[in-house]
Amino acid sequence: MTNEDKVTIKIPRRLYNHLRNIIEDSGFNSVTDFIVYVMRDIASTGRAEGGDELTREEIEQVRRRLKNLGYL
Repeated sequence: MTNEDKVTIKIPRRLYNHLRNIIEDSGFNSVTDFIVYVMRDIASTGRAEGGDELTREEIEQVRRRLKNLGYL
């Protein structure tokens, strides 16, 4: 993946430091790797086969997960 294939997402430094502590000794090479992993997981959660739309309940679940991660 080249730099042209990436974008920068800004998060609060306090959250970044918290995530850095969470991933310590976890096998993730960086906070960025962890965030990409989590966001891919969230993006794929709740999708039925065939890529159907998320239900209201599934959207709320994603919102709760994002809030727990400090994004909302």
